[in-house]
Amino acid sequence: MRPLVSILIPAYNCEDWIGDTLRSATAQTWAPKEIIVVDDGSQDRTLEIAQQFAADGVRVATQRRQGAAAARNAAFSLSRGDYIQWLDGDDVLAPDKIARQLAALRASDSRRILLSSAWAYFYHRTRRARFVPHPLWQDLSPVEWLLKKMRENLYMQTATWLTSRELAEEAGPWDTRLLSDDDVEYFCRVLLASNGTRFVPEARVFYRVTPSSRLSHIGASNRKKDAMMISIQLHVAYLRSLEASERVRTACLAYLQNWYPVFYPERPDLVAELQALAQQLQGHLEEPRLLRTYAWIKPLFGWKAAKSVHSTSTQLKASCIRHWDKAMYRLEVARVGYELPLGAG
Repeated sequence: MRPLVSILIPAYNCEDWIGDTLRSATAQTWAPKEIIVVDDGSQDRTLEIAQQFAADGVRVATQRRQGAAAARNAAFSLSRGDYIQWLDGDDVLAPDKIARQLAALRASDSRRILLSSAWAYFYHRTRRARFVPHPLWQDLSPVEWLLKKMRENLYMQTATWLTSRELAEEAGPWDTRLLSDDDVEYFCRVLLASNGTRFVPEARVFYRVTPSSRLSHIGASNRKKDAMMISIQLHVAYLRSLEASERVRTACLAYLQNWYPVFYPERPDLVAELQALAQQLQGHLEEPRLLRTYAWIKPLFGWKAAKSVHSTSTQLKASCIRHWDKAMYRLEVARVGYELPLGAG
C-alpha cells in the first residue's frame, strides 16, 4: 500500500504567494496525499485565497497569531500522513518532488531514513533558479551532516526534507520560542533521531526570496536575536552530544564566529554569552570583519553605523533585483497571454 503524504503549510500574510504554493502542492504527482493549511491569523487575503482550493482537497484551519512554529504544530496534529512534507506559504515544489524522493527509498530501508532534495532561490520566475550543489547535497550520517553545516555555514531549505511520521514524532514539536531559525533547529532534532540522510538530486524545491519581513530575517529585532541565541546554544549541544572530538570543537567555534556579527555590537549581553560559550570550547571569538566597501565608515562613525549601512545596502540591492524580476515576469505573462506555470523548471 502506498504511503499517505501530508503536505503541511503554515501561512501568514502571504496573499501574493499562497496561490502559487498551493498549486505546486496540488500538482504533486504522488498519490495519496493530503494538504493542510493553517492560517496563523493573517490580516490580508491569505485565508480567503487558501479556502478557494477546497475543491482541490485542501483543508484550511485558522488560529490566532501564534507564530510559524505553532502553526506547524497545529498542522501536524491534524495530519494522518505516513510521511510529512513541510512547505512554507511562499515556496514552490517541483511537481514530482515527493514522488522522486519516495522512489529513492529501498525495500530494506527503515522509516529512519531522512530524505532531502536540491533547492534554489528564485524571485518570481522559477525557470531562473540556479541549483548550485554544496556539501550537504549528499548522503550523510547525522554527525557528518551537522559538522559540515556548522563548520561551513551551510543550509538546507525547509521544504527539501521529506520526513517519516516516525521521525517527526521522535523529534518532537517545533520550538515555539524560536522566532527565527526554528526550521533549522527542528530538523537538527529530526536528524539526530534518524539513521542519516538520503539526498535525491532530481527532486527540486524553489525557495522564494521575499522582502526582509520574512521569518528567516533577523534584522534589528531583539526578540529574534534572543531566539537565535537559544537556537545557537541548542546547535552546539546537539553536535557535542554525538561526538566529543577536536573536529567538533573546531566546527562549533566556526559556527559561533559566523553568527557573532548578528549580535555585535548592539547586544553586549548576547555577545558575552557567545564569548562564554566559546571559552567552554577552549576558544575565543574575534571582532567581526567588515567588507572593505564599508570598513572606512567604522573609524569615522563607529561599528554600528558601518553595520547599518551594510545592511541597508544589501536590502536595497535585493529589492532592486526583486522588482526587476517581477517586471520581467509580468512582461513574459503579457507576451504569452497566460500565467506561466511555477515549479516546472
